[in-house]
Order: sequence, then C-alpha cells, then structure tokens
Amino acid sequence: MSGAMTRRRLLALGGGLALTGGLSACSSPLASGLTGAQPDTADVIFWNLFTGGDGANMVLMENAFRKEHPGVTVEATVLGWGNPYYTKLALATASGTPPDVGISHLSRLPLLAAAGLLEPIENAGVGDLGVTADRFTPAAWKKATVNGTVYAVPLDTHPFVLYYNVDLAKKAGLLDTSGNALKPMKGKAQFVDALKAMKDAGASYGAAMSITADPATAWRYFSMVYSGLAGPVVTDSGTAVDIDADAMEETFAFMQSITGPGLMPKELNGSGANVLFSTGKAGFLFDGEWQIPSYRLVKGLHFNVVPFPALLGPEPVAYADSHALVVPRNPRRSSARTAQAARFIKSLLDHSATWAQGGHVPAWLPVQRSKGFLGQSPQRNYVQAAFDAQYDPVAWYTGAGSDFQNTVGATIIEVLAGRLGPRKAVAAMRADLKRYTTARPPVTMK
Repeated sequence: MSGAMTRRRLLALGGGLALTGGLSACSSPLASGLTGAQPDTADVIFWNLFTGGDGANMVLMENAFRKEHPGVTVEATVLGWGNPYYTKLALATASGTPPDVGISHLSRLPLLAAAGLLEPIENAGVGDLGVTADRFTPAAWKKATVNGTVYAVPLDTHPFVLYYNVDLAKKAGLLDTSGNALKPMKGKAQFVDALKAMKDAGASYGAAMSITADPATAWRYFSMVYSGLAGPVVTDSGTAVDIDADAMEETFAFMQSITGPGLMPKELNGSGANVLFSTGKAGFLFDGEWQIPSYRLVKGLHFNVVPFPALLGPEPVAYADSHALVVPRNPRRSSARTAQAARFIKSLLDHSATWAQGGHVPAWLPVQRSKGFLGQSPQRNYVQAAFDAQYDPVAWYTGAGSDFQNTVGATIIEVLAGRLGPRKAVAAMRADLKRYTTARPPVTMK
C-alpha cells in the first residue's frame, strides 16, 4: 500500500480484522481507531494487549528502559486482547495516528503487512543496534518475514507443551535417573503407554485438556499432531485448501485413541482441566506454557513441563505463536522518534528474561542463552519447542483469537467428544476451510 488508504479500503480492512477476531460487530475500539488521535504525548508511544502476569512483567521491562534512559518518556497503553486490539492498531495506523511501537502475534502479521501498515524492520533503526537475524530463534525470525521482508522483531515463542505430575510419573516408572525428567519417548504407541501408566499409578485420567468451548486449544493440539505428517492445511496465502486426507484421518484416529478408551476426558472445560491436573487426578496436561504461573501457586503440586515428543511422523513438532514488536507505519514520525523507538525495542529484548517469567521462551538468543533465563525452571526445559515451532498457516484469516481457529476447532472438539468419526471429520474440515479460502480478503495477500 502506498500513500493514504482510501476510506473504502480502510473500512474493508476493519471488516477483515473483525472477521479474524470472530466478533459480530465493531464497537468503540473501531470508532476510536477511526476518529481518535494519537498525539506525540511522549517520546515513545507503545501499545500492547497484556494484562495479568504478562502485563506486570511488561511494566517491569518498561520501567527498566525508563531507568536506563532517564531523559526519554514512554507512554504505554493496554488495549483489549484479540480483535479490539488489532482493529484499533490497524485503523489508527491507516488513519495516520499510530503508536511508535506495538505488539503483534506473528500469526497475525500477514494481514498487517499486506495492508502496508507496518514499517519494514530494516527501516526501523534496530539493525544499527545489533538486532539481526542471527540473534533470534530461526523459526520466529522466519515467521516475522512476509514475502522476503521482515516486519517484526520477535520477543518470544509461546508453544503448546506437555505438563506432567512428577510424583505420578515417578510411581508410573516414567522418570529417568534424575528423578525429575521424563524418559525419552517417541511415537504414538509409547505416548499412549505413558498415559496408561499414569492412570495405573493412581490418576483418574492419563491426561487432561481443556476441550469444551475451547476451540483454540483443540486447534493447537490437532495442528501439532497433524503437522508431524503433513504441511499446512491451507496454502497460496490462504486461497487453497491443501489437506492430506490420509494424514488428517490418521490424526483424528490418534486423538480418539486417547479420548475413546477414557485416557483423557472427551469433554472438559478449562476449569475442569485445571482441577484434574492440580489435584493429581490427571498425570499429563496438554496446554500452553502461559499457564505455568498459575500452577506454581498450587500448594503441593510438583510438576514439570517439556516439549511434546514426536507423535505421528519422525520428528517432534510444537504448535506455537510469538509475541513480536512492530513499528506501525507513520510518515510523520521523525528520525529522532524512530531512533527512540528502536532503543525501546532493543531494551525490551535485553530484559526479556523478565518476560520469560510468564513461561515464554525468549526469541532473543543472547537472553535465551543467559544465566538469567537458564536459571528459570521449567522454562529452560522446553526451549527446543521454540526451534520446532509450527505456526498457523499464512492467510489473512488465521492467527491468535481468529474466527478461523474457532471454526476448525469446533470440528476438532466434535472428534474429541466422539461425535464425529475420522473420515467424516476430514470432510467437515474441508468444508470449514473452503469457507475461508473462497472468501474475499480485505487486501491483496500476494
């Protein structure tokens, strides 16, 4: 996109972002993005979507920058997670009133980049500060690249991982000589045997996972398993369905081999999964690493976290996403403001050991290899998952909190519940995907 975005195109982009967020209407975030101004009220204006523990850690990192740069002011604004955030970020940028630095999930990057809303990183001044490709987790840097141009600086990788109850695993004979780490396992047979061993050791279930009304988690689980056998389910920038029917049927059959015999509940909400794992009634938990801070608060729970082993296919795969730092395009931004934004980005990277306390793996290798991070457990145990990361397929409709994840995840939930057999589920997934691949994107993706 060059020059000013037309009103028609701007509204089309807003509509596309609303679809990716799965919301029925655009309310105040859209309106304020269209009409609200972003005056230069600080040297660096920063927008993010972090609350809770992540929000607290981000504030610590912001304050570290302020302390190191006492003459530089930072104004940080926290907006609603998901679609409200991305809609306002896109429309504020399109209307010429963006922040200097923003957060984006890398899975959301393709649409923002295709719309011309982001400054290429080579123009953002960070390269002069040593922010270069060789200093990042390769998978995250690759995902930050759209059509050969890097549009984001990865802050982390947050993978879907395998939690386990250490005490139950010890009773089940699943630990190595250290008494804390799982013995190596590979393939679906060994994995299912481990779930059975947990149940035999006294757990009510071998594993637990949030399923009911949690399509995003169902999608993460499916995508991880399926990606061991086949490539993305949509290709050509999201315009073509590319299902490997045999691989997908095998994936669904494997998933039902766990829920069918009762090794994992067929239907379970998030709080139910939390209770089962927290009370030792489930040996394993399938979830994102961002849940680690919550389980640390559970008195008497001795748990560890590792990447999933290879399940289907020869190599392990980790479903993941990444938070990244972007510089929204603003022709009015001065070189001085650009330089301050670059220093702010570099500072957040340098202090990302603080960010890792929320469970995330730093994408910045100097921190990932530092004592500050390697002293954090269990975070150091699943670093490999960041290197084996598999992200959402590239399309304008995929990504964190998207309607795409809700739609395909709902079909996967039916499989886990046993209401849809593997072969019929493949047909249902094909129909789900066709809905998106035939939809008209709000911007050209190629």
